[in-house]
Amino acid sequence: MNNLVLLSGTASDSHTWNLVYLQLLLEEAGHRVINLGACVPPVLLADECEAEQPDLVVLSTVNGHGYQDGPRALAELRGRPGLAAVPVVIGGKLGTGGPEPAQADALRAAGFAEVFDDDTAIARFREFITAHALCRTAGTAS
Repeated sequence: MNNLVLLSGTASDSHTWNLVYLQLLLEEAGHRVINLGACVPPVLLADECEAEQPDLVVLSTVNGHGYQDGPRALAELRGRPGLAAVPVVIGGKLGTGGPEPAQADALRAAGFAEVFDDDTAIARFREFITAHALCRTAGTAS
């Protein structure tokens, strides 16, 4: 596989245990991971994406503000010409009231490749990264 995944917390989220867990999960699946850590401002996220050119960007949040922080990060990434096509996913606690399908739908409509915010999130995330790796591998083999 050997895809490069850029992993980041959202701008207002200071939690790190989620990022460590996801880094280990991604590495176990064969991906190279750059973990930017917690409280990453959108501009820094976009700067790092420009520098590293990841195959996938994973945003994780635990504080319940992913619904607000995620679109700002995505807008900064999409505002940079070289990052327009990089798939970006978000997961964790997106709102303070628990999983809300309308929020997940709005995030997908905003341009997130996928949203992981319920009790099936980890299983669906594993499926997503496996499918993404197969897709990238198949695309480079031609």
